[in-house]
Amino acid sequence: MERKIELCSKLMADKGMTIAFAESATAGWLCSEFALTEQSGKVLKGGITCYDASLKESLLGVPHETIERFTPESQEVTDELARRLPQLIPADIHVAVTGLTTPGGSETPDKPVGTMFISAMVNSTLHRERKVFSGDCERIIAKTIRAAADLIITALEPFPNKEPV
Repeated sequence: MERKIELCSKLMADKGMTIAFAESATAGWLCSEFALTEQSGKVLKGGITCYDASLKESLLGVPHETIERFTPESQEVTDELARRLPQLIPADIHVAVTGLTTPGGSETPDKPVGTMFISAMVNSTLHRERKVFSGDCERIIAKTIRAAADLIITALEPFPNKEPV
């Protein structure tokens, strides 16, 4: 996992870009992985952990109706988190993650435990992904972190590196 995050962090630093997170199911682990990179001071702005649905509403302003209609662990809510995060943390990239790492949430046969949603706003363009991972909670989160790094790297490919000053 470290190598993927390190590559992602270096790519952002080379492009002069910063990142912020709104995390639910990963509970801050994604942000902390970026904090461990050599480029953390250049790229990481911060993160918000909004594990409970009430924080998605009160802190990030996701409409209650959206959460009720789609559930707190859904692509629609994750997209809203990524869209609303810039109001709280200015950055070039805003990443949101929700999902089901353990039983007891909104799982269904179509959305089993291991279903994770990742949304990234990069220069006003929304990149999103739904993944279904197997394993225990820790393994699901680790796989989600790698998938988030892959999504960010792919989203950054069209942007040129910042010219050295």
